[in-house]
Amino acid sequence: MAALDWSQCPAVESIPRKVSGAWVLRDTRMPISVIFENLEHGSSIEEIIENYGVTRDQIQAVLEFVAKSAAPPSVLFDAANINRCAYSLTKVYDGGLRWGQPACSPI
Repeated sequence: MAALDWSQCPAVESIPRKVSGAWVLRDTRMPISVIFENLEHGSSIEEIIENYGVTRDQIQAVLEFVAKSAAPPSVLFDAANINRCAYSLTKVYDGGLRWGQPACSPI
């Protein structure tokens, strides 16, 4: 799978002198990789919100971007469906992210 083009996600930014240019949630210093690492290790979205002081909207925007980017062009997801779906996340050698099959069907 090709790496995601994070520049197309309005919820994130990469500024060269901010966290060494890592992709972070906009107006924060929290790398988006922290979201995926926490989910991979079993944290809930609520735990991430509490532990890192970010909002549900920020996390949901990143997850929706990834789901839409990973979905075949003919598959549509809405926010409610994304919230019901469970994805398995694995790291790949190029440092990108690969999502497993959704545990529920797209709309």
